[in-house]
Amino acid sequence: MEQWLENFKQTIDAAVPRLREISESESEVPRAEDHWSSKQIIGHLIDSATNNHARFVLGQLKNDLVFAGYDQNGWVRTNHYQQAPWTQLVDLWRAYNLHLHHVMAHASKEKMTTPCTLHTLQEIAFNTVPQSEAVTLEYLMKDYVDHLKHHLDQIFPNDKQ
Repeated sequence: MEQWLENFKQTIDAAVPRLREISESESEVPRAEDHWSSKQIIGHLIDSATNNHARFVLGQLKNDLVFAGYDQNGWVRTNHYQQAPWTQLVDLWRAYNLHLHHVMAHASKEKMTTPCTLHTLQEIAFNTVPQSEAVTLEYLMKDYVDHLKHHLDQIFPNDKQ
């Protein structure tokens, strides 16, 4: 298994017990005024997993990486993560990311590494890429992991995942 995939699995495995140490009341406290709580951050990561799951599958079924973005704040608001049980959110986040790890690990190497010039990563990626540059499905998958780690760092600001 490639190192980045192993690191993704380790990130999930290391984060779950730490997330479970956060109490229900602690999970509801926003990081700062006009910022998300831990519940909302994990909820956002569930939304990201949902949207990227489709991208990772479709990226193997078609010949471009053109995908729509989504209203991140709207999704968090509409899913009412602040009112959901913390343990339920953590369990869903874990399960979905383990499934994404499975999808990534079993993706066609050819599809993962084929450069694609028709994409929307200038709009949808965490680490954006100009539309004029070719990208790969593997880049999009690694970008997903970077995004996930960025948000875990917001929950655990004193140490990097």
